[in-house]
Amino acid sequence: MSARRAVVLLSGGLDSATVLAQARSAGWACHALSVHYGQRHSAELAAAARVAQALGAVEHRVMGVDLAGIGGSALTDPGIAVPESPATGIPSTYVPARNTLLLALALGWAEVLDAEAVFVGVNAVDYSGYPDCRPAFVAAFNEVARLGTRAGIEGQPVEVRAPLVAMTKAQIIQSGIALGVDYAMTVSCYQADAVGAACGRCESCRLRREGFAAAGVPDPTLYRTSFG
Repeated sequence: MSARRAVVLLSGGLDSATVLAQARSAGWACHALSVHYGQRHSAELAAAARVAQALGAVEHRVMGVDLAGIGGSALTDPGIAVPESPATGIPSTYVPARNTLLLALALGWAEVLDAEAVFVGVNAVDYSGYPDCRPAFVAAFNEVARLGTRAGIEGQPVEVRAPLVAMTKAQIIQSGIALGVDYAMTVSCYQADAVGAACGRCESCRLRREGFAAAGVPDPTLYRTSFG
């Protein structure tokens, strides 16, 4: 019997790499999807290609959405500075409607593949306050999948799964290490340079660094400068 098919949203970062490893370990045939949405830190797309190959994805596709044309985020607009200290409320690195659009692309591809699930690495514990990383958002999108697709209307909706949503960063890292994930391949920094070297100062770098420390695992991240 062939393995069940799934689409895995793969950004090239730590969380999505862990999700891909988890899905593969559970026996899913994984079709990895990365999205070039106009992000300033596009080195993550090269990281996604490395991760997809190393973790045994059936294939890896890159699709495009012009969220830079919308603007309104430090990750898509060079005129908005990436914050280097914790923000009050939703930070400027929130990309309007990003996960809604990325999941919609994944859902469409999943229908074409006759896949049963879409995996996404959103997390509501060690995260920056993004509204589209919460369990309520995942539940709402599953209702969209049930009501707004042919698969859903025919009684076999694609299920959006977010296995990391209630895990700490340390727990995510420990899970990935147990599955053989080489986190040196991944890029999480909001302002990584062209080769993926991290700034060490942005919120994503802080959460990643603290996660490795809490997990008791050496941080393999390539930093371009020292930080304190």
